[in-house]
Amino acid sequence: MHKSASTSRIALLTLVGCLLLLPALASSYHGGIGGAQSHQGSTGQVDIADVAKSGCLCHNEIADNTVQVILDDVPYGWVAGETYTFHLQLIGGPSSSGPYYGGFSMRVSLGTLASDEAQNWEIDGTLDEQSLTHTEASSANEDRAWVIEWTAPADAGAGEVNFWIVGNSVNGDQVPGVEDRWNQLNFALYEGDDATSAMGTRTLFAGDGNVSPPEPAHHGVDLHHMGAKLRAHWLGLLGFGAVIGVIIFAGLLLRYGFSTSYKGRSNQLRLRYKLMRRGDQ
Repeated sequence: MHKSASTSRIALLTLVGCLLLLPALASSYHGGIGGAQSHQGSTGQVDIADVAKSGCLCHNEIADNTVQVILDDVPYGWVAGETYTFHLQLIGGPSSSGPYYGGFSMRVSLGTLASDEAQNWEIDGTLDEQSLTHTEASSANEDRAWVIEWTAPADAGAGEVNFWIVGNSVNGDQVPGVEDRWNQLNFALYEGDDATSAMGTRTLFAGDGNVSPPEPAHHGVDLHHMGAKLRAHWLGLLGFGAVIGVIIFAGLLLRYGFSTSYKGRSNQLRLRYKLMRRGDQ
């Protein structure tokens, strides 16, 4: 009887420990996240309608402007049926010990999203083409960067298109915590025309703008990429060589042009040396 009670207590403690660990494990979404989620915050259970709109609250309850969410190659206006290629990157946040570095959740009000480096979020067994998130493989990318394609609505006159992007920069311990940092980029894109298409693309970002580029893997400079600096280097060497050549030439001239022992001088110069030795001016 005593042995049975001890076994029951051990099983109960094990179950409680598993339940305590479950929220942390369930909140580590290195395989992607999107749509509605539940978050156990400091004020209790919080229901999130959409992660892209609300943020990565399971990692931190507020956005952090030290994380830069940068979206490059954004047009000034969209054209019906056109596909645009965006470049999304996160800069800042904690250093990661691996294997994961960051992720994102993105939603658009109109059009469709696709990427070879990300995935559409699944809602009720159906892929939601208006949402996009990282994959497990792309969350292990040290650059925290993704290439995204957005296809504008097929019909003209749809009007304003809203974008919501939340980017999460993590420390790689696979457990959500206050060390992780996230920020959010929201913007609207209006229908354009030939004039806006001629303007090209732009870069949008959210953050404080204090971007610190990553340390280079090596400190050497490839000679093929030095450009004008390399030409200036060689011109400097040529100038230095020219000075050395002039000095050598002057030395030879002094040595053989005015020496009394040199047989190749003119008779007039030899006579002058002879008179100078005699003192007969």
